[in-house]
Amino acid sequence: MFIKIILLIVFFAIMIGVGVYSRKNATDVNGFVLGGRSVGPWLTAFAFGTSYFSAVVFIGYAGQFGWKYGISSTWIGLGNAFIGSLLAWVVMGRRTRIMTHHLDAKTMPDYFGKRFDSKALRITAAAIAFIFLIPYTASLYKGLSTLFGLAFDIPYVTCVIAMAVLTAVYVILGGYMATAINDFIQGIIMLGGIIAVIGAVLSGQGGFLSALKKLSDIAPDPTVAAAPLKEAQGMFASFFGPDPLNLLGVIILTSLGTWGLPQMVGKFYSIKSEKAVKTGTVVSTIFAVIISGGCYFLGGFGRLFDSPAIHGPKGMLYDEIIPQMLTTLPDILIGIVVVLVLSASMSTLSSLVLTSSSTLTLDMLKITCMKKADDKKSVLVMRIFIVFFIAISVIIALNPPTFIAQLMGYSWGALAGSFLAPFLYGLFSKKITRAAVWANFVWGVGLTVANIFGKFIASPINCGAVAMVGGLIIVPLISLITPKLDKAKVDDMFACYDEKVEVAKKMVLKEE
Repeated sequence: MFIKIILLIVFFAIMIGVGVYSRKNATDVNGFVLGGRSVGPWLTAFAFGTSYFSAVVFIGYAGQFGWKYGISSTWIGLGNAFIGSLLAWVVMGRRTRIMTHHLDAKTMPDYFGKRFDSKALRITAAAIAFIFLIPYTASLYKGLSTLFGLAFDIPYVTCVIAMAVLTAVYVILGGYMATAINDFIQGIIMLGGIIAVIGAVLSGQGGFLSALKKLSDIAPDPTVAAAPLKEAQGMFASFFGPDPLNLLGVIILTSLGTWGLPQMVGKFYSIKSEKAVKTGTVVSTIFAVIISGGCYFLGGFGRLFDSPAIHGPKGMLYDEIIPQMLTTLPDILIGIVVVLVLSASMSTLSSLVLTSSSTLTLDMLKITCMKKADDKKSVLVMRIFIVFFIAISVIIALNPPTFIAQLMGYSWGALAGSFLAPFLYGLFSKKITRAAVWANFVWGVGLTVANIFGKFIASPINCGAVAMVGGLIIVPLISLITPKLDKAKVDDMFACYDEKVEVAKKMVLKEE
């Protein structure tokens, strides 16, 4: 216990110290929200990765989907790495950095307002972001507090409040730069921690091959397996697992979803230069392969740790699976795991609260009732809203409505379902219309909210995947039949991609 407490004290001291150190970069709006658009590739890559992976992945998703799909859940982690990280950086990184800099857009709603010339779109996007980032934040507390209860026997309420206060302190002090530097430190901890945990858990099962053999001996679960595979043996140790179709839905939501999440795409706004995007792409992908691939790989062995503790009166307690696996570890490793998950969760939480407060301040208040506010006042208001946002999410976290994975599924479904398609198409095509963006907002939010009450799509995760894929079809179709934006304005926006280069031409002898 002494070692665990020392690890936590050192961790918290470093986080607060970085916040104090970064205060000088958070004096104006550009510095507080974007770090002055001068953040290097390594910090940006780690900020992207640590915002992506949190207690939601390590405790919620890895536990639930590892139980359902066995070792094939590793595909989710690989999808996160190659679709959610590599492809996102390749397709969106450079163009997002150039376009948002050209438009002077500081947030995703700000981009929608300027790219599609609509103040109403900007305000609506800000409202969607603020509302649906709250359940995502609540899911972070839930996952982290489950683990804290295991390691320290601390009440859930105490864990939630302590994490909220500490995150608020360093984000309020240092803004985005404090978040980016802390993300880098937290990312290093995550890399070392996940490798150590996987090694220890598999070692306790007699090694990888022994663990895989035990997993293959487990009988198929009729409640999980797809109809044709209910009688098949060894499904939990197989390449595609017992339910490949639903597995695909999870891969789509958790991988493609990052392309439309404000706190993720916002990382591209702040990167220092176009050249830095290439380095960031490589670093971010390697980080994702190790962290996400490792988490889901570990979760795939969850059924080897079956016990009464993960079976509740109303069914499986998915959020208890990974903590149950960790009870077999030595105390020192449990301490490392706690710091690992704390690092992942606080980095994601800091990104979420900064995104939500800046969105509410800059995209709603600044263009309505705070038009004359200077930078100093705007930053003050953002700091106040950080406290407000954290307080609301804490209230929800104290009485979470469902499992972590489902809670996050609603959030990702609404946000990515609304934002992904118009943001992505808006970077590449001059033909996307304002009406198409409105239609997609209605589609993403409408489908998610309707499914919360109607439950016509059993899994909110699959619902989120449908929302995103549907948006990619809706936006170009609606754009074909609705009025286009002013051509001169759009041409001016896209002029930022065309850089004139003068080349010296050497004299050559002409052929006779």
